[in-house]
Parts: sequence; C-alpha cells; structure tokens
Amino acid sequence: MATGQPGSTLAGELNRLAGITDIKQFQDERGAANVWAGTTGEALLGALNQKADAGRSPKDYKGLNAVCNEIAGTTGLEAIPALRSIDV
Repeated sequence: MATGQPGSTLAGELNRLAGITDIKQFQDERGAANVWAGTTGEALLGALNQKADAGRSPKDYKGLNAVCNEIAGTTGLEAIPALRSIDV
C-alpha cells in the first residue's frame, strides 16, 4: 500500500490510483479517471463522480475538490492532496 507523492500532478495521481505504472500506458486525467472509475468516455468530473457513487446523476455531480474529498474520505483539501491520501 502506498499513498501519492508530494508534488505529483492530478494526472499522475489518477494514473497511480488506476494502477497504471508503465509510462508507455500513462493516461491523461480523463483517461486515467475513466480507468479508475471503470467507465468509458466520461469527462473527468463525470468519471470521478461515478467512482464516488455509481448511481449519481449528472445533475448531482460535485465539483473537483468536493468529489476528490468524498472519494478520499477527507474534507477541505484541494483535489490533488485528497487523492494523494488514498492508499492503493
């Protein structure tokens, strides 16, 4: 189990959480979020909201910081520090 590294990017954290370790397979933020969420073709916020709650409808989607904090079980953090706190 490992948490994220200080200074990592949002794309880096999403790839870590998605289990993408081969730099040749590295995804952009949207792609990595879709892999992690088990969705396809969602925008970044859509994929993260589906990861948080698969039954959530688009009208109820939370913003980036809020949904990352929800997934991480944290409050008040920016998106990247919230995701860095998640063990994989």
